[in-house]
Amino acid sequence: MTTWTNEELDKIGNAQELEIMSLRADGTLRKPVPIWVVRVDDHLYIRAYKGRGGPWFLATQERRAGRIRSGGVEKDVRLVDEADPAVNDQIDEVYRAKYHEDGPEFVDPMVAPDARSATLKLAPR
Repeated sequence: MTTWTNEELDKIGNAQELEIMSLRADGTLRKPVPIWVVRVDDHLYIRAYKGRGGPWFLATQERRAGRIRSGGVEKDVRLVDEADPAVNDQIDEVYRAKYHEDGPEFVDPMVAPDARSATLKLAPR
C-alpha cells in the first residue's frame, strides 16, 4: 500500500487549494477543478461545497480515482468516502481554522451536512 510522505502531507496540507482531475471511464483525466484541502493527522481530505450532487463530486464517482496537484506535489489518488462522524468533526475544525479568513459565507457551507456527506479521503496510489 502506498502512503503519503511527511513532505507531501506538509506541502499539500499547507496549500490553500488543490486541483483534482477525476478519472473518466476510459482512463483519461478530466479538467482540473480547484478545491480546498485539509489535513487531519496523516490523511488528506476534500469536500464538495455543493454536496454529493456537485458536478466535480459526481465526476469522481465514476472511477473513484484521479490525480491531484497541490503545493508542488502531483500524485495519483484513490477517492475514499469518509463517513465517520468523529473524523468529520475533526475535519470541520480544520476547515474552520485553516479557512477562517475567507469568512463564514464560504466556511459554513463546507462544514454543513451536505458537504460533510461528500467528504473524500485522498489515498495515494
